[in-house]
Amino acid sequence: MANVALTELLGAPVVDPSGAVAGRVRGLAISPQEDPARIAGVVVRTGEGDRLITRDALQSVEGRAVHSSLAANGWQELSGKGSEGYLFLERDLLDQQIIDVHGRKVVRVNDVDLEPVSINHHVGLKVTGVDVGARGAVRRLLKGVVPWPALRPLLEKIPPRIIPWEFVDLIETDPARRVKLRIEHARLSKLHPADIADILEELAPAEREAVFETLDEEVAAEALEEVDPKMQISLVESLDSDHAADIVEEMDPSAAADLLADLPEKTSEEILEEMEPEERESVQELLEHAEHTAAGRMTTNFLSFSPLATVGDAVHALYSFEGSKETLSTFYLVDQENKLVGAVPLVNVAMAPQNTALKEIVAPEVISCESKANEDEVAELFDKYNLLSLPVVDENGELTGIITADMVISILRAMRR
Repeated sequence: MANVALTELLGAPVVDPSGAVAGRVRGLAISPQEDPARIAGVVVRTGEGDRLITRDALQSVEGRAVHSSLAANGWQELSGKGSEGYLFLERDLLDQQIIDVHGRKVVRVNDVDLEPVSINHHVGLKVTGVDVGARGAVRRLLKGVVPWPALRPLLEKIPPRIIPWEFVDLIETDPARRVKLRIEHARLSKLHPADIADILEELAPAEREAVFETLDEEVAAEALEEVDPKMQISLVESLDSDHAADIVEEMDPSAAADLLADLPEKTSEEILEEMEPEERESVQELLEHAEHTAAGRMTTNFLSFSPLATVGDAVHALYSFEGSKETLSTFYLVDQENKLVGAVPLVNVAMAPQNTALKEIVAPEVISCESKANEDEVAELFDKYNLLSLPVVDENGELTGIITADMVISILRAMRR
């Protein structure tokens, strides 16, 4: 059996076992809790109101007509609580925005592609994809205006643009309904944070907040670091302080400090109060520095060791390190007073025996900057010495943090705006 479009079925006659037309197709329903792709029933408009033909009573779909094996008086009433738990393709998909996780973008649905499947002497319908191209738009626009025999050849000339159903993430703004329909964004969470950020920026505010709210805290934190600062503020302000604190705790301390500095003071204080003591202390320390200085841009999540530590010590420390991987390009050596005395590139650690002292494989020269250095000076050092990270020291030469290359990229992007 050939695939059929949702638009082709809408308005089609529904024939009961006696051969009489008992209503017309108003839509199709899915019960995501049971099966996220299989059609659970056909919504029929009758003289007595909307009814639902469950999939077990769907006999066939032939000649653009739907045949039911159950008499019309046995069709399920569809009103009030009877419609809860269903995703209706016409209402909840057509003309709605969805996330194409394969194409990493937001698109609008023009039609839905359905595959008829024969099951025990009756037909089942399965959603195979959504049409986001011109073919679906033309089909809907000309349906009822151009006779179907004339419309079909025209549609065949238009290349299809179907997104497979398994690559579709639905957007539901109502939290209660989202939970009831079990709409999650697990597939979206697997994308790169920068792609998630791009998708969030494409959405309208309500949809953006609904999607962001469902993301895992770690994923949300990574995506939040990638979006525009104004959007960061909007997203965080849409959350309760407890949830916001969970996300901010997962952010790089420098990025978290920048965000909290931009938030209204009351909101920032509420989030800090909900944060764990260790993370709160790191962020508050950075909040004391001017934003456009090296200290204001550094992160305090990095690895430093005594010069007497070994390669084995450094490798072991990696197992429990919870900071960003961008900070691991270089390990830093400090003396008993925490003064910076050396830098060991990660590649040197990877190539040396486990018992090698770190002081034996240090870089020839340590490039650092003072905490009060401005952003231009920081960028110049990265450019001049082709750095991946830059240690920041205070007036006494003590190591207080590091600046990573991705932070410098963010600084340069901000300068161009």
